[in-house]
Amino acid sequence: MIEAEGLGKSFDGFQAVEDVSFQVRAGEVVALLGPNGAGKTTTVRMLASLLRPSRGRAAIAGFDVTASPRQVRQSIGLLTEHHGLYTRMRAAEYLSFFGRAYGLAPAVIRRRSDAWLETFGLADAGARRLGEYSKGMRQKLALVRALLHEPPVLLLDEPTSAMDPASAHQVRQSIQALRTDRRALIICTHNLMEAEALADRIAIIRAGRLVAVGGADDLKRTFLGDPVMELRLAQAVDGAAGLLPPEATATASGPDWLRYRTRDPQRVNPQVLTAMARAGRQVVTLAPVERTLEEVYLRAVGTPAESLL
Repeated sequence: MIEAEGLGKSFDGFQAVEDVSFQVRAGEVVALLGPNGAGKTTTVRMLASLLRPSRGRAAIAGFDVTASPRQVRQSIGLLTEHHGLYTRMRAAEYLSFFGRAYGLAPAVIRRRSDAWLETFGLADAGARRLGEYSKGMRQKLALVRALLHEPPVLLLDEPTSAMDPASAHQVRQSIQALRTDRRALIICTHNLMEAEALADRIAIIRAGRLVAVGGADDLKRTFLGDPVMELRLAQAVDGAAGLLPPEATATASGPDWLRYRTRDPQRVNPQVLTAMARAGRQVVTLAPVERTLEEVYLRAVGTPAESLL
């Protein structure tokens, strides 16, 4: 549904995006992560046929972004950082304007507008001018605009920014519901918990280049190594490391706990429990040590200080 192959963009000699290649299938959500200035917005603008690529190619729903820009724009729902809301309008007027631009019949515009405004809790604010809306309300209305023509591709830049926790939760649930076998989504976000919750795959971009693409668990294994398990015992841990099977490597320990790394926890963990039971060691808990997407992100892009080197 979304294809990029060797995609690149230069501005007066500055390489904003370089050799970016990836695909997003129908039914898939991909989160695009990266520091400010990494090339996320430029990539999305090329996919939306708003910027002409300097190199490479991209296609949306089978339409080349350079050769068929009109069809590309009809096939996407785009939520940008700057919404471009006409603040003197009311919600129904605003959505009617954009619905007509997409060639929708008035009855279709009203039905879809009412449904989405209700979904995002904006139905009671329909009589107010958009200039009276809060930042979060404007964000939700811009999302309604992006969904109005039921596009097969959604490109969402910070979809929950400026929202209170309840509204953000509401929007995330709606994004989950938008996942169908006929639609593909790219979400640009700085909210790493949101990215991990919503996305099937994570794409991390740094200095215009993709440095990692994969599922959250795969990226954690790639950047952080094999999973680490923590075993807590009812008594002192002395000598417990010697009971571990060969596939488990002890990494740290305390008075009553032991951590070990293993490539295959599902197979090795039962062996650990069996070994402890045979040695008369009472196990209180055995659980994975949490590894976050933030750790992966920092390994992939470096700390802010490292980015300046």
